[in-house]
Amino acid sequence: MTILCVRFQLPPAREADLPRLLEMLEEFTPVVQALPPDGALADLRGAERYFGRDAVELASVIRVRSLALYGVDCLIGAGPGPMLARVALCDAVPGVTRAVPEEPDAIAEFLADKPVAALPGVGAATARTLGEYGLDTLGLVAAAPLSTLQRLVGAKAGRELHEKANGVDRGRVVPNAVSRSLATERAFERDELDPDRHRRALLSAAEEIGARLRALDKVCRTLTLTVRYADRSATTRSRTLTEPTAHSPALTRAVYGMYEALGLQRARVRAIALRAEGLDPADQASYQLTFDPVDEKVRRIEEVADRARAKFGPRAVMPGGLGGLAA
Repeated sequence: MTILCVRFQLPPAREADLPRLLEMLEEFTPVVQALPPDGALADLRGAERYFGRDAVELASVIRVRSLALYGVDCLIGAGPGPMLARVALCDAVPGVTRAVPEEPDAIAEFLADKPVAALPGVGAATARTLGEYGLDTLGLVAAAPLSTLQRLVGAKAGRELHEKANGVDRGRVVPNAVSRSLATERAFERDELDPDRHRRALLSAAEEIGARLRALDKVCRTLTLTVRYADRSATTRSRTLTEPTAHSPALTRAVYGMYEALGLQRARVRAIALRAEGLDPADQASYQLTFDPVDEKVRRIEEVADRARAKFGPRAVMPGGLGGLAA
């Protein structure tokens, strides 16, 4: 076990503490990948040799330091690869690191009874499609013919799903910088069931992120959507944009697409958070040329609206769909 998946139990108001917690992880290993808004992957292969302790023992030290220095508890999963560590995290409880053994038979036994949606990257739509054919656990998916999975979910996705269900973890921890991001959150006064109000919150968040990016002369390459539910659980999805942008309509289309892909039905949503990641200077970004006069007109209107907001406040100009929605 060389990879840890750590989820810090940060309340929404303290998500800005994540960079400091990542710096604490980097005291053990420089190979740390942020998983906003509240998690990280850490590759401890070098740290195990350096400290003379295995990953589970180092996880205990990390938990104690997080509590002592920042007053933040954490859940930790450990495994031989990032995917297995993330699945293990789902079974973790405070104070106990959930570890996946490295032996193939033990990995197969660990995964067998897990629901398909436990795999990172498997969304509600894919899980529903597989469930309609009786493939509702990873053990059943692992035993299914590769050709069957490819017919159901596509060639590439089917191969990846088959490998992951069989415990093949080809992922790696890629160090990144959580500070190169902007985030905002929309909390509801009460647990919200209405999809229309969910979409209005998404629109408001995308508009804010777009305006902040343009004010900084930045564009983003990735959006991360986190939906928090009434039972304190959460779903997080990320999407890499077709091209870097700070254009609010493009951000809104992307976040609507992520929301629809969740397939929420009568979900009691407590809050929605949106994070723009992979920020780059706007003047260094490349764009697909367009000769659409409507698109050019929308961008000019956006520039005028930004100037009005800068002079008269953020609510001076906003989409009609946000009428009556609190900022």
